[in-house]
Amino acid sequence: MENKEFYAQYMKVFLEENSKVNLISKNDEKFLWEKHIFDSLAIDLAFKKYGKPERLLDIGTGGGFPAVPIALTYPEINITAVDSIAKKIRAVDTIRQKLGINNLTAVCTRVENLEGKFDIVTSRAVAALDKICEYALPKLKKDGYFIAYKSRKAPDEIQNAQQVLKKYKAKIIDIIEYQLPLEDTPIRNLIVIKV
Repeated sequence: MENKEFYAQYMKVFLEENSKVNLISKNDEKFLWEKHIFDSLAIDLAFKKYGKPERLLDIGTGGGFPAVPIALTYPEINITAVDSIAKKIRAVDTIRQKLGINNLTAVCTRVENLEGKFDIVTSRAVAALDKICEYALPKLKKDGYFIAYKSRKAPDEIQNAQQVLKKYKAKIIDIIEYQLPLEDTPIRNLIVIKV
């Protein structure tokens, strides 16, 4: 995991945008590193096991998580961040411009209208696993991975997603557990699904 200083400029720019557009709650601002950036970068645990993609799609990027921290950390990966809320995508694009992130494209559309297939699709705090699989799995190249960031409610969501997984001939191949650097150290999971 990269050190916090590397992201200092990003955090400054993000907080400037957050004061204009509510990307994260005011309460969360003081935990921007722990709850949002550190969490986004947990994908490194999956990259170490399954390799880095050439093209990554982040569905429902919101304030740019995990898309922007991944784009900053891995300039060699081409990242598309998609969200249907225009003001959020405008904020992500402003952050991209201010930081000169050339490997990130922010697109305001519904994911089903997006062209192309990707090596990896990510989604963090968007919807229940069964719902998000319906959007993510059709966007994967053959042998691609969908990586869903989930909380400790993951087992229930996995149970409810079985039918959708079957429909797309997809399998959960891994659940990578990690903890956020917070006092109450909440357990988080990366659910890795392969088509």
